[in-house]
Amino acid sequence: MREIIRPLISAEEIARRVEEIAGEITRDHDGRAVTLICILKGGVIFMVDLSRKLKIPVEFDFMDISSYGNQVVSSGVIKIDKDLENPITGKHVILVEDIIDTGRTLSHLSKHLSAQKPASLKICALLDKKSRREIDGIIPDYIGFEIPDEFVVGYGLDYAQRYRNLEYIGILEFIEGK
Repeated sequence: MREIIRPLISAEEIARRVEEIAGEITRDHDGRAVTLICILKGGVIFMVDLSRKLKIPVEFDFMDISSYGNQVVSSGVIKIDKDLENPITGKHVILVEDIIDTGRTLSHLSKHLSAQKPASLKICALLDKKSRREIDGIIPDYIGFEIPDEFVVGYGLDYAQRYRNLEYIGILEFIEGK
């Protein structure tokens, strides 16, 4: 099988929306520092670009969660492979995700992080597949784009660790033949 990528969101559209989200976050936090928690690996490019546009003090931390493996559909099993390095108690936290799909991962993470008593916990997602939501109450505070139920790659999102470096987001399709 051959893989092709059909463009969905251009690099220019992404850059414009990232700047708009950064403006919203800056305005909402009114000079207060935020801790951006990036979900590895897909959220890294988004978080870095977003952080450079923020006009408030920023700290970084990272978590690594697995639920896809090398599949195009989530296994449904959520495992924290790397937890936070620094405490978030009393901090204004923004969980930065590449994509929200079923909501299972974010539900699990929200409970995990809320138990650590941050001053506030908000969710920022580049992409939202609202049509696939299985968990009620998962509503991101900041959303880049709502997308259809397609498997997407690029701008940090991957398939079997490939395509993360694309500047745009595209739909990955599998075609029979060479």
